[in-house]
Amino acid sequence: MTLHISPETLHQLGWNDHFERLATDQGINLDQVARVLSAQRNQFLVTNGHREWLCTPSGIIRHHRQLDYPVTGDWVLMDENVVKRVIPRKNTLCRGEAGSRGKQAGTVQREQPLAANIDTVFIVSGLDRDYNPRRIERFLALVYNCGMTPVIILTKADLHESPNAFRDEVETIAFGVPIVLTSTKDGSGIDELHGYLNIGQTTSMLGSSGAGKSSLANMLYGKDIQATATVSTSVGKGRHTTTSRELIVMPQGGLLMDNPGIREIAFSKSGDGLEATFSDIQTLAESCRFANCLHQLEPGCAVLHAVDSGELMQERLENYRKMQREMEYAQARNDKSADRVEKERWKGVAMEIKRLEKRKKY
Repeated sequence: MTLHISPETLHQLGWNDHFERLATDQGINLDQVARVLSAQRNQFLVTNGHREWLCTPSGIIRHHRQLDYPVTGDWVLMDENVVKRVIPRKNTLCRGEAGSRGKQAGTVQREQPLAANIDTVFIVSGLDRDYNPRRIERFLALVYNCGMTPVIILTKADLHESPNAFRDEVETIAFGVPIVLTSTKDGSGIDELHGYLNIGQTTSMLGSSGAGKSSLANMLYGKDIQATATVSTSVGKGRHTTTSRELIVMPQGGLLMDNPGIREIAFSKSGDGLEATFSDIQTLAESCRFANCLHQLEPGCAVLHAVDSGELMQERLENYRKMQREMEYAQARNDKSADRVEKERWKGVAMEIKRLEKRKKY
């Protein structure tokens, strides 16, 4: 007996109007639709809302990596235990592949997709040695670049008598972004986060190793579902307790993904991340004497004046400049790669024409 999958069943897994329109336009049979809960090298755990099962990619997906290779959060079309293709994504959480930031700032080699079709990203920072406003800015730029909505979570609030001072500081660099103080000791902050885990919502967590992501997932779930480890007291670094990306169906009805800790935040492309993260610098720049002001030595620079007056922190401006260079370099590499692909395509066309002309002679 064939089991028919209803839109309501898929909606509980995050299927929404965006994918409903795609299904209508492309004539997608919902009975073949499933969502990727976790992705290993050549094996995926998927669900259609009624059951979960392991499957493998089709030969076309395996041998043609220019196609979208399934990642956690993808919607895919199935043929029994084989993934036939990835349904076009609403968005992709991606970064420059780990180890791709060389001596030259922003040297991006390859794009590394982390997850797909995410509604909210929890940027998790521990209020211990993990706390770093400059790193939070980088995470914000990454999330905005990917077209996703950030929420900043400051964990381990119980380590301080006045944790609100940290929230006040983060508010000065994350304009309009919700900031939640949490503690696994007393469960504080949990009520503020429940709303992001409602039925049909998909949330991913980003942060360094030891930031408290797995402990936060356990607190939100209500019991231990993720392994945790203590942070070294000597160097303040945590170990990777989460080694894979897996969507967890939460009691609230939504899905939560705990990412392995990220030590290196490299950008694989440019986007709106800088403008959204550094909107204060963008606003100041509108008052600069020169429209193409680089905010370095130019006379009449409103940004430098704000630094001199104490309105803008020098460290924030330097971080802005650094990320700007990285994104410009990443975009230049992407444009160069696109040109190379186009040249190789036309080279192939020219060779095929020569081959056909040669056959005509004989």
